[in-house]
Amino acid sequence: MGLEAGSLAESTAGHDKGSYFFILREEGEYIYLVDGKYRRMECPKKKKKKHVKPLVWEKHSLEFKSRENNKVTDEEIKYFIRCFKREEQVVRR
Repeated sequence: MGLEAGSLAESTAGHDKGSYFFILREEGEYIYLVDGKYRRMECPKKKKKKHVKPLVWEKHSLEFKSRENNKVTDEEIKYFIRCFKREEQVVRR
């Protein structure tokens, strides 16, 4: 899984380094990221692909929902990222 619309990514550069984002769409060498809290669907963050790292997570229900062209809300994205963070903390301990 790479940097595809509907998947999760971690920022590796910039002031938001280490933050998790949902990939809204991609255009050329850029991707548009949202986190549901600071970066909402109306104003996604434009970032170069080389400055983010794709994250692999088996529970990717939003990925399928976004690919089916269903509307994904900011609340769903925020919840999705929060669940990923919780599961990652459990695995690291």
